[in-house]
Amino acid sequence: MTYANEEREAEITEPPLSLDSTVRLPEGLWPADDDRAIEALEEAPSMAVVPPPPLDPPPLKQLTLMLDWYLSPQHAALIVAKERGLFAAQGLDIALSTPADPSIAIKLLSAGEVDLALTRQPLLHLHAHEGAPIVRIATLIETPLNAVIVAGEAPAPANVEDTLADLHYGFSTREGRDVLVERLLPRSVRQVDDFVAPESVHFDAADALRSSRVDAVADGFYHSLPAQLAADGIVTHTVRYSELDIPRHDGLILVANSDSVARRATTWSRVLLAVEEASNWMIEHPDEAWSLLVTTHPVLDNPIHQTTWDDLLRRVALSPAALDERRYAAFERYLQNAGAISNELPVARLAVNPHLLMTR
Repeated sequence: MTYANEEREAEITEPPLSLDSTVRLPEGLWPADDDRAIEALEEAPSMAVVPPPPLDPPPLKQLTLMLDWYLSPQHAALIVAKERGLFAAQGLDIALSTPADPSIAIKLLSAGEVDLALTRQPLLHLHAHEGAPIVRIATLIETPLNAVIVAGEAPAPANVEDTLADLHYGFSTREGRDVLVERLLPRSVRQVDDFVAPESVHFDAADALRSSRVDAVADGFYHSLPAQLAADGIVTHTVRYSELDIPRHDGLILVANSDSVARRATTWSRVLLAVEEASNWMIEHPDEAWSLLVTTHPVLDNPIHQTTWDDLLRRVALSPAALDERRYAAFERYLQNAGAISNELPVARLAVNPHLLMTR
């Protein structure tokens, strides 16, 4: 035991072992304190901290829409839909163009030169019977915007028919020539020796009445024409179509090419969703809508348009795609009874609801 204790003490007194050598690390494994190492670290790849750039939105579908005539408040739903980005929200970019001659819009649509066009319901019927491949897909204004505008004071109610039959008429469109004039001038009147045939006023009804070339215009815009003439001191009175027993019909409609309407139903449905949103917004915000019109299109800012704005809003279709088949069938019967057409076309040939076409 004594020996063991002495041996343990001897071990404790020995100095501990140490590694007296130099450790070398491969170059680049550990950074040095010189500038070269700092540069190497700066060039080393690092994790991306910037989010990736956003994906570009899909391109808008380009469409062309030809108006029925020069820009006016009756086109407000289209203007609002474009300026408020409602078309863009549906993935559409619609260019509104004004025709040099109102009669060419249907021709360009039939030839596929434009995607959409504006017209009036009576003109749709007349062109369709001539074989034009057009079909109504929406109603923008639900009542006629035209009427018989007559120079002079209004006669007594009992004498209206007789007074109208003695007038020399002008007309701007086929609607005035083939529908209204035929109604206003009885056959007996047209057979007298001194009968003066109606004449075209070439879309300048105000000048024709101002110069007394005609006594009345069969298809004048009653919102603007009487006011224009009143500014020149010319008194007029208006005879609405309903007073002549002409069936109520759509005053402004949107038409597409009937050959492709089913194939493009999805696109037309998106167009009408934007127009419906614009129409309802105008009714709820009439002052803001008027301000938007005259700000984006200063040419519309005049006293006549401002005075008639409220009345025009009352005639705007709040469900543009909705189709009143009875109304189109009734007008077909009226035209046939009046001798303007020889046979009736089915409503499906004249008008459709694009929303319903998508479900077939």
